[in-house]
Amino acid sequence: MRKALLLIPIALAAGAASAQIRVPLLAPRQPPAPVLTGIDALRADFQSKSGTDTVYFGADNAQLGPPARAVLQAQALWLLQHPEVVVRIEGHGEVADTRDHALAMGARRAEEVRTALVLMGVPAAQLTTMSWGKERPGAPRAVTVLVR
Repeated sequence: MRKALLLIPIALAAGAASAQIRVPLLAPRQPPAPVLTGIDALRADFQSKSGTDTVYFGADNAQLGPPARAVLQAQALWLLQHPEVVVRIEGHGEVADTRDHALAMGARRAEEVRTALVLMGVPAAQLTTMSWGKERPGAPRAVTVLVR
């Protein structure tokens, strides 16, 4: 009986100690990220693996510089790993240019990107080009490679 009475204060002390332990509140549940499928998943993968879908040029210029070539190398690697994917290379001209000049500049830029990707081993059948000129401005002085 004395042993039982001696255990009661120990049990009470243990209970008091556990009462002081605070359990952190759970953070509110975030909705799950949408699961991308099909073309959306391919686009997301292309952008994440290659870093961007946009290649930039200098003002009134259709020559690829070293930063643009680095982007294209990453894009070419992804395209070589996904031979079933066809991309559209969309060239954009300067907004301040005349309509015809912007259209021509966008076409030259898109063709420059296409040529570079083909030289990096991407089959020409995977690549289509178009120029938006001023009709549908994209990023200034840019070519966008869109997974279709």
